[in-house]
Amino acid sequence: MLFQVGGQGSRPTFFEMAAAQQLPSSLRAALTYSLGVLALRRPLLHKVLDYEDEFFALLTLVLETHSLRNTDACFSESLYGLRRRAVNMKLKNKVNSEAGERIHQSSLEKHQKVLSVAFLVVLPYFKSKLYTIYNKEREAALQATLWGHVGDRLNENDYTGGDDHSSASSNASDVEGSARATMAKRIKKIIGVCYPWIHAGNEGLAFAYQLLYLLDATGFYSPGLHALGVHVCRATGQELMDTSSRISRIRSRERERLRGPPWLKTLQGTLLSCSYAVLDYAQTGLIAAVFFFKMMEWWYQSAEERMSAPTVYPPPPPPPPPKKTICPLCSQKRANPSVISVSGFVFCYTCVFKYVSQYKRCPITLMPATVDHIRRLFQDV
Repeated sequence: MLFQVGGQGSRPTFFEMAAAQQLPSSLRAALTYSLGVLALRRPLLHKVLDYEDEFFALLTLVLETHSLRNTDACFSESLYGLRRRAVNMKLKNKVNSEAGERIHQSSLEKHQKVLSVAFLVVLPYFKSKLYTIYNKEREAALQATLWGHVGDRLNENDYTGGDDHSSASSNASDVEGSARATMAKRIKKIIGVCYPWIHAGNEGLAFAYQLLYLLDATGFYSPGLHALGVHVCRATGQELMDTSSRISRIRSRERERLRGPPWLKTLQGTLLSCSYAVLDYAQTGLIAAVFFFKMMEWWYQSAEERMSAPTVYPPPPPPPPPKKTICPLCSQKRANPSVISVSGFVFCYTCVFKYVSQYKRCPITLMPATVDHIRRLFQDV
């Protein structure tokens, strides 16, 4: 556990829940950016980026399964010292008190853990896929409005010809392929039309739950937690100790189940120890690695920008006056001609001295100048 946000009671604050909910998306964005930078030098990583949704879903599946199995909390919740508890609604005894409901919290059951993994891994995966399809359909619709249906024009120019026997043999496969393509296109169009409404409804419902949670009108932060019948609570010190002892018992039982020759048991035990170490430090390691990478990337990028920054030259001066003997300030014939060394323009001595003393710049190029930059000319051409 890296963070423990302050607060009283077992009920987490709104900010704790919001931080725990936003952590997976922030972590995914950081990992995607890191892989994108590393792929510039390792082209093999482009294959991982091509299957970004699947890769992150697999990583999330491993982390969430391990976290729910050991701590009764998801990956981000365990990072903030939170735990999930099942909510059982029971009727009060009418003799002792009035009729009502009593909320009794207990540890998660197996089906609740499985459903929690589905809500944490499967649903975000499908949301990401639907969002990708919606973006493609929106881009295709925009392109169609600007350039027309490119696919239809290409289909009209398809190659025709060949012998009748080859066209007859491929006719069935073409019909089947076209039917599948038509069905897939229709499904994508339906997704493109329905996705904004589904997304708006989902976000609106989530906002309503968050507002009610903020106002202390409900104990469920999101619709998913309400559907699962799960409350998120702060973990006490005793619960943390019980979790550590439970993890130790589970791992000792797994080691006792190893079968085979001694060398095989040793190998399996080593692999188990390595997997336990990787999973135990996955939370701290992932966040620390992303933070370190971002810091190094910022450091080297700022250094490269300083080294490769182009030299800024002053803007070119305006063209000189049509008559070379006219002072640009008083528009009269120059008296006691003097030049400003930073720009090279010639003025009357009294005119340029007054101007530079007051404005500290060249009156033509606006370059910084002082009276020390004024030089008398003893031969005015």
